[in-house]
Amino acid sequence: MEAAERHQGGGCMAMPTLPSASISRCAHGGAAAAAAASTNSDEATCGSPRWIGKSLSCVCIKRKGTYERICMNLTPLQEERLQRLKHRMRVYFDASRQDHQGALRALWHATYPDQELHGLVSDQWKEMGWQGRDPSTDFRGAGFISLENLLFFAKTFSTSFQRLLKKQGGQRATWEYPFAVAGVNITFMIMQMLDLQSTKPRTFVRAVFVQMLSEDEWAFDLLYCVAFVVMDKQWLEKNASYMEFNDVLRSTRAQLERELLLDDVMRIEDMPSYGLLC
Repeated sequence: MEAAERHQGGGCMAMPTLPSASISRCAHGGAAAAAAASTNSDEATCGSPRWIGKSLSCVCIKRKGTYERICMNLTPLQEERLQRLKHRMRVYFDASRQDHQGALRALWHATYPDQELHGLVSDQWKEMGWQGRDPSTDFRGAGFISLENLLFFAKTFSTSFQRLLKKQGGQRATWEYPFAVAGVNITFMIMQMLDLQSTKPRTFVRAVFVQMLSEDEWAFDLLYCVAFVVMDKQWLEKNASYMEFNDVLRSTRAQLERELLLDDVMRIEDMPSYGLLC
């Protein structure tokens, strides 16, 4: 980060950066901190995640031998994309809106391209893993973005989408998780994990994600796809049944958080579990 950016008043948070031969240090604490940094060149830190939003203005974590600061004052691009994502998260599914009806039909055709949909309220939707004849009632927990996530998954990674939908691969449980409802729950889990509705970053995971969002506007949707395949993989590994779905979801969140904080993960595509998608 350039010196002109470092002196601004906003707080900052540590972020992964590309490997560098030099080690840049946080300017927090003035001359005393700089002196301490010079005498402890390999182990200095100036805070921890729990202090974010309190008295300290900066926290640093070590990544691949490099310290880098990301200010809480977002760049215009980061702010624009974050606000756009927040807006998406606030939109409720409205069955009376033509665009929402269209998205639901698009999901059906992306899922079952050879089957005609008889109506937006139909027993057919149960095939996809909705709880009843009207899928709109299942969007209440996460809103319209959960439908957008499913549609993005179906169109972008159709092979993985179909594999999970049809419960292919591995020894499946007698009582399987319902595919579509699981997808809505995954959206809600990611929204909670990233804590995007808070005014200031309270976790490193959120700060990492916001940086990724500046690189790719579809980072949330891509993370959703990764989360879905991770959840299914853990489901199989744990030999879980439907009553254990929440436990699997919690362990899925923990794995996503670990991967997002890995040294060399700069984009969603860098996450180890991204390779599960096809």
